[in-house]
Amino acid sequence: MKQGIHPENYREVLFYDASAQQGWIIRSCAATSKTMTWTDGKEYPFYPLDTSSASHPVYTGKRREANTEGRASRFSDKFKGMASLIQRKG
Repeated sequence: MKQGIHPENYREVLFYDASAQQGWIIRSCAATSKTMTWTDGKEYPFYPLDTSSASHPVYTGKRREANTEGRASRFSDKFKGMASLIQRKG
């Protein structure tokens, strides 16, 4: 890492979503005075999250997983009978 480009308080911080009981250790400058011991036995500065990808359905992408085929496939499915109708009239 290049020296001298990060603020002094740039360190590993535990971001924790209590509703989902999941946490992420990320290097950050997030201001917090709380600490929490993580599963690796180390104590990290602790930043509580109200909502994360683990607890909020919009962030999880589950809704988007239902549409895996894409726009072109949906268009083809919607208008698949139109080609035969056009050919019969012509």
